Amino acid sequence: MRTIEHWLTSPWRRSGVAALAGALPVLAFPAPALWWFAYVALVPWILLARSAPTARRAAYDGWCGGFGFMVAVHHWLLPSLHVFIFLIAGLLGVLWAPWGLLVRRFLCAAASPARGAAALLVLPSAWLAVELVRSWQGLGGPWGMLGSSQWQVGPALRLASVGGVWLLSFLVVAVNVAVAVLVSVRASRIPAVASLVATAAATSAAWAWAPRPDVDGSVRIAVVQPGVVGGTDGPDRRFDREEQLTRRLVGQGADLIVWGESSVGFDLDQRPDLARRIAALSRQTGADLLVNVDARRSDRPGIFKSSVLVGARGPTGQRYDKMRLIPFGEYVPARSVLGWATSVGRAAGEDRRRGTEQVVMNVGHGLRVGPLVCFETAFPDMSRRLAGDGADVLLGQSSTSSFQGSWAPGQHASLAALRAAETGRPMVHSTLTGVSAVYGPAGQRLGPWLGTGASTAHLYEVPLAHGITPYVRYGDWPVHGTLLVLAALCVGEGVRALRLRRTGPQPRAPRARTAHGSPVRPGR
Repeated sequence: MRTIEHWLTSPWRRSGVAALAGALPVLAFPAPALWWFAYVALVPWILLARSAPTARRAAYDGWCGGFGFMVAVHHWLLPSLHVFIFLIAGLLGVLWAPWGLLVRRFLCAAASPARGAAALLVLPSAWLAVELVRSWQGLGGPWGMLGSSQWQVGPALRLASVGGVWLLSFLVVAVNVAVAVLVSVRASRIPAVASLVATAAATSAAWAWAPRPDVDGSVRIAVVQPGVVGGTDGPDRRFDREEQLTRRLVGQGADLIVWGESSVGFDLDQRPDLARRIAALSRQTGADLLVNVDARRSDRPGIFKSSVLVGARGPTGQRYDKMRLIPFGEYVPARSVLGWATSVGRAAGEDRRRGTEQVVMNVGHGLRVGPLVCFETAFPDMSRRLAGDGADVLLGQSSTSSFQGSWAPGQHASLAALRAAETGRPMVHSTLTGVSAVYGPAGQRLGPWLGTGASTAHLYEVPLAHGITPYVRYGDWPVHGTLLVLAALCVGEGVRALRLRRTGPQPRAPRARTAHGSPVRPGR
């Protein structure tokens, strides 16, 4: 142990170890999908920060670990962002510096048992606060939230229906803290065991008592995934391929057919021939088609990404314009300053325009759907709002064609399981190039994943449920609870500092002297 501590005295070596420790949780996400690893992945990072010789070093350990975490969960963006990924990770990594400070404060060798017990509440709350800040769309959105690694675990999905992905993140971090306490803080082992028991009890209670989605019908929804189509005439060739695949669905009784993001590269008002071809497909299959138009609009300035519903007579007029755009991918923040990014990576040459409101569409057969475009499926508040507005099915239209061969397509597809479980609504994740997937109202996977090598159309039997989950009803209450914990911590620290200032050591009075100038000695 002393050899390791001596080796870590080098600031550079310690920073590298912190970055590697922060990167470990990525193994819990797809493609590795080692979901169980999430419950111990933070332990090395916690042990490193608690052993920091100074508070400043603990903050650096938090920062470097945050840098490693952000690079790891977004490494697939490297071809697009190049050096920017390290700059962004360095900036966002700062969010974990206070977390590193709190780890040392509550778990250092000199910490009292009461402080070790408090760590089991404070540290998960601080982690959740970091996830809250970085989930802002302008900072890249809630990609890689620790709780989303539990997308295929039944009990975790039940918890998501109660408190969303936020509750999962809190409990995963709480387990990591408890394990770290058991390993390193002997005086606080009893509270750590109690925390693990409480987590197991909460999971069991949610499994037993949280309302289950009551299936009251089903609908047949088809996903059309054309696969990779390149070349300068890619939009035309992709449309042809989608048309061919959709014809395979004739006679199969589909109620809705969904194409992926940017499936139509032309404004349908400017290309009425394409609108007529889509309408013909609707008549042949007996189902409306939800396509996604990525083009400059004829009725207003700028390029929009829009979900457009097309029926047997053409576009129905129901349209959703994407609201939350991807930084650098669809717009360049502060383009006047960072516009040179377009010459380094694959940053957007022109900013897309934003929509102004979410839309629930009526697609016939009594079915109401709520579309989301691309990484909007990562935002739990958007799917929650659609469910509250009456959507029967959530629909995600995505592409991920720029990231074939990376971990991004599988991780993106897994997010739909969380959104389904949170809202009690089935979710269809339809992409151009995979991975496409469909989940039931409890977050369970339905039918096959359509991988990145598939070019096909597949019809899914999707169960419908219309109950209201606690998460839809009460919203992000775990976030509000953790903010209260942190507010109480700040107030407590303020009161403590004020008390220390008032009761601190007083300046010594000068010693009394005798008439001869000699100091009076005590006891004389």
